[in-house]
Amino acid sequence: MKVVVAHNRYREAIPSGENVIVDTEIAQLTAAGVDVLPFQRASDSIGDLPAVQKALLPVSPIYGRAAQQDLTELLRREKPDLIHLHNPYPLLSPWVVRTAHAHGVPVVQTVHNYRQVCSSGLYFRDGHNCTDCRGKTLGWPAIRHKCYRGSAAQSALMATTLAVHRPTWKSVDRFIALTERIAEHLHDYGIPDDRIVVKPNSLPDPGDPDPLGEGFLYAARLSPEKGLALLLDAWQRHPDGALGPLRIAGDGDLRELAEEAAASRADVTYLGALDRAGMAAARHAAAVIVAVPTWNDVLPTVILEAMAAGRPVLGTDVGGIPYLLGLADAAAPAGWAVHPDPATLAAALPIAQAEAQRFASAARQRYLRAFHPDVVTKQLLAVYADLAGSR
Repeated sequence: MKVVVAHNRYREAIPSGENVIVDTEIAQLTAAGVDVLPFQRASDSIGDLPAVQKALLPVSPIYGRAAQQDLTELLRREKPDLIHLHNPYPLLSPWVVRTAHAHGVPVVQTVHNYRQVCSSGLYFRDGHNCTDCRGKTLGWPAIRHKCYRGSAAQSALMATTLAVHRPTWKSVDRFIALTERIAEHLHDYGIPDDRIVVKPNSLPDPGDPDPLGEGFLYAARLSPEKGLALLLDAWQRHPDGALGPLRIAGDGDLRELAEEAAASRADVTYLGALDRAGMAAARHAAAVIVAVPTWNDVLPTVILEAMAAGRPVLGTDVGGIPYLLGLADAAAPAGWAVHPDPATLAAALPIAQAEAQRFASAARQRYLRAFHPDVVTKQLLAVYADLAGSR
């Protein structure tokens, strides 16, 4: 089977779980014998684009002329069985779906966020969850609140893109929803159930876990929806040193908040942005991974990485986190999920500290049962085979 994997890579300066997942999925498919043809563009390349392409950037989310030309050439030359699309913005554009269909090639899309409806993709603004654009022909609230990159002009462009491409998204042959919550989002958008398959992400097996380290690790993009302020509020309710060390990894708009916390308390360390090796070392040094977003985070990669490494997770009960941790399996969950408020999180921190060892094995077993490549790649290949058969 020959598959084009299409993805607009997020900027490397800001850690992207989606980039990691796409790279991992390409490697897993290749190992399974699939002929993978990567068709990727990188947001980091925008500064190096020719002048003509730079001039067309404002409309690239709608059409992406250069990408369509390159994709057309690829489809004619390679004649793939299908395209698997991840993120199309800003350089690919959803128009790749129309280009594929014009050449008789079906399209699978993995839905990593709520971008079919929400200009930011998060259903989150100004510190709270928001679905004001749901059900609207044009997302006027996104324009009013400058939801895309803090710009009214760019928000207007993205809202227009979503309106223009509503028929495009509804023509996708098969959607992969990472959780049941995403499947509900797609159903609410008008996608029939028979075109939605629920399949989680996967990560390579790092091997048998090392013994637990000590304390807590928070690793995320340092932006408001990822819950750094929530964690630090909860942490401040305990005496310095009472919970062991808290290490913070990542970069973003709230970097100053992390630096201030590290300067004011001996038990907080800010590690900055880490590469993959640095992240692995930070996980090794920790006993518990903290993932406390306040938005409905779909399937945080940091939790998959934690469970694969045999580290239990203290999370918030939002988005796909309860599913990830297997909380429906009361006998062996991979951690704890609490309501995203400071008092509740503060109460959970010493519990996680005390019970980390008991939950470590369950975290690893949860990964092996539900998110190991041997499990998830078979599910993805079944999606491909079903689509190819119906074609």
